[in-house]
Order: sequence, then structure tokens, then C-alpha cells
Amino acid sequence: MPLTKDMILDAAEQVLRRYGPDKTSVIDIAKSLQVSHGTLYRHFASKAALREAVTERWLDQSIAGPLEGIAGTAEGSAAEQLRLWLEALIKKKRDYAAEDAEMFAMYAAVTLERGPMLTMHVDRLMKQIASIIERGMRAGEFKPGTADAVARSVFLATESFHHPAHAHEWSSETVDEDFAAVWSLLLSGLK
Repeated sequence: MPLTKDMILDAAEQVLRRYGPDKTSVIDIAKSLQVSHGTLYRHFASKAALREAVTERWLDQSIAGPLEGIAGTAEGSAAEQLRLWLEALIKKKRDYAAEDAEMFAMYAAVTLERGPMLTMHVDRLMKQIASIIERGMRAGEFKPGTADAVARSVFLATESFHHPAHAHEWSSETVDEDFAAVWSLLLSGLK
């Protein structure tokens, strides 16, 4: 059976979880697949490219994909849907930081690099927010405006609750209260 990118990504994810992103080498991943590390370089140009591919897939499957389901529904008010989407994003990030620390650490490291993959991920999330806001604008629930610009503002205003650089703040006793205050302010600006 020929080695596929998905097989490499599966193995890389397992090895990264075992050793952590700082201690994992391409040789470790190759050993787990029982191939030479040169074989992996035929699929990925560098360790960084492999790491980015693992992170991209993880973000897609663990964050963006599930949130798409919330953004795609037309049930309830747009305000309820937007709050549900934000709370789901925040919960997912908190849960992964606590329960999947190695993958979250790798994701956090990739966010510092600000590459095109991360930009595409953030754009995808903002498009999901924009679709909810646009629905609210069409229904007269939110005041008229440019949905993409409003979505960007919502994303940036809530960043401290979901950006990995702020993960150390998520265990604060007031974090939920702080989010409720930011949400209240955002909602008053949307209506």
C-alpha cells in the first residue's frame, strides 16, 4: 500500500501528541510509519510544512468544520445563533487547551508564524460569522451594514476568549463574566 499524505498526517498527529511539538522530529514520524525520513520529504518539503499541514487539518476537523454547522443553521434568532457560535468556539479552544495540550501548543506556535494557512482559517471563521450577521441584517434584527466588516469586528472584539495567546487568561474566575460583558456590548452595537 503506497504511503499517502493522510497516513503521514495521522502518524504525525499521534507522534506529536506523544512527544509534543518541540520534541517531535521528522525521523520520529518516519519511524512510526516504518519508512525513511526522506520518504516523508517527498510529500512535505520541510518539517515546518508537515507541522502546518497537521495543524491545518486539525483546525479544519476540530474547529472550523463543527462551527460551520452552527453558522449554517437558520433556526432561532441571529443573535442567539451568533452567541451560540462564539460560545462554541470559545469552549472548543478551552477544551483543546486543557485536553489536547500538544496539538493546542502546536496550533499556538503556528499562530505566531501568521502564515497563509492561518489566514485562510481565520477568514473561514469570519465568513461564518458574516453569514450569521447577514441573516440578522436581512431579518431586520441587526442594523444594516457591511456583514464582513462587522464580522471582523466581532471576531477581533472576542479574540481574548479564543486566541491561543490568551489561553493563560481562560482559567480566570471572571472569564465567563467578562465574555458576557463583551457580548452585551457587541449585541447593543449590532441592534
